[in-house]
Amino acid sequence: MASALKNLSAYNEENIPSAEEMVFGIAVSEWNTDITHALYQGCYDTLIKHGVKEDNIHTIQVPGTFELPVAAKMLASSKRLNAVICIGAVIKGETKHDEYINNAVATGLTNLSIASGIPCIFGVLTPNDHQQAVDRAGGKFGNKGVEAAVTAIRMAAIRKELSSADKRIGY
Repeated sequence: MASALKNLSAYNEENIPSAEEMVFGIAVSEWNTDITHALYQGCYDTLIKHGVKEDNIHTIQVPGTFELPVAAKMLASSKRLNAVICIGAVIKGETKHDEYINNAVATGLTNLSIASGIPCIFGVLTPNDHQQAVDRAGGKFGNKGVEAAVTAIRMAAIRKELSSADKRIGY
């Protein structure tokens, strides 16, 4: 759904499980810092709001959005995490660089999630211009960092629930 039709910060708090015992990694791109740091703050504040302890949030910064998949892998390999949140912003320019980067990052995070079983959340903005990024980093369409944190909590809870379910063969 287009963010123009839904505020990225809006969610039903009653549907969010407790995150008190959860541990998260956050990889943040330094490129477009004004945007990515606003996304990070929304993400971090939302995790704290839902009970995550500060010591259970492990943050690293990487040069650009392209480096997020390997950063997610490094975080997942070095810590016992319930999920990894990747935050970046690739603003369309005069060339097709944005398409290549966005596709590579989405594919990399998807593959890492599937291979590791650890949810790797795509908290990357892909706007056409800087103003669209501002609008989605705490502006008129909310903050995608909030959405990424909520997604991470929900996916971590699903993973935890399914890993503690009875292990049976068949139906």
